[in-house]
Amino acid sequence: MASITRAADEHEDQRAAKLARVDNELSSPITGAAETPESHFVVENYHVYDTTSVKTADKDDEEFRVYDEETSPRVREHYRQMRLNHTVEFYERMEVKYDFSKGQCRREMTLTEAFAELEDYVDVSDPDLDLPNLVHLLQTAEAIRKDGHPDWMQLVGLLHDIGKIMFLWGSREEGQESGADGQQWSLGGDTFVVGCEIPDCVVFPQFNKLNPDMQNPKLNTAHGMYEAHCGLDALKFAWGHDEYAWRMLVANNTSIPQAGLDMVRYHSAYPMHDKGAYKHLLKPEDEERLEWITIFNKYDLYTKVRCRVKIMI
Repeated sequence: MASITRAADEHEDQRAAKLARVDNELSSPITGAAETPESHFVVENYHVYDTTSVKTADKDDEEFRVYDEETSPRVREHYRQMRLNHTVEFYERMEVKYDFSKGQCRREMTLTEAFAELEDYVDVSDPDLDLPNLVHLLQTAEAIRKDGHPDWMQLVGLLHDIGKIMFLWGSREEGQESGADGQQWSLGGDTFVVGCEIPDCVVFPQFNKLNPDMQNPKLNTAHGMYEAHCGLDALKFAWGHDEYAWRMLVANNTSIPQAGLDMVRYHSAYPMHDKGAYKHLLKPEDEERLEWITIFNKYDLYTKVRCRVKIMI
């Protein structure tokens, strides 16, 4: 019994030290912020236009997001599992499981505690970075800050992947595991709209035929279960960290503006905001929302470097 108690105490000490370390990284004041030249940063009617390069990674643009025969087997298998398992039925099942209505929640925690859980989480779907997700969040937020974007957008950079914390309550069968060998097909990766034809512009389109909904004539057409120009908010994207984080933030009455919430909810929807898919389902006013998402995604993508963020105190 004494050995069990001692082991429990050691585990609690390690957890406390981990929380303290992450809290220090996230809350330490940042000094020496570079001023953004006025000619490079314009705010007009609440719109932000950044004309500087956001890239901090030492790679050419075409070296990012390369999905071909030489792509890591783990990444290819991740996308095969995504195409095989993301259906309307699965989305609706996760919608019930992670329901926040009537104050329901799985666990109350501070953001520091949430970030501590993600400190060792590595996204197996990412071909460009294999460092813990917390490092990517800090890199993204810091790049946004250095370019002089509003505080709320910096916060989005820090929070945008926090939905991956679903691994705490998920299972292998649901594609919500942590660890390099875990099934993460319902946590990360490019998302697509379920309930209609999967476009060929997705990565590894050869896996599209594996999707069970593509055998259903009510769901395998261009419009599927949707009305023409029903609008962005009517679409159900493959369930993942984006959707969970958006629902969590809304349930907590966040003050992040609509543009920021769209960045959180749709930043993985590359077929839409990068390839131009689903225009026949979007409303004209959705175009402006996509512009914000595109601005954010430059930071999400081009700031991935293989080093830890150093915060000057």
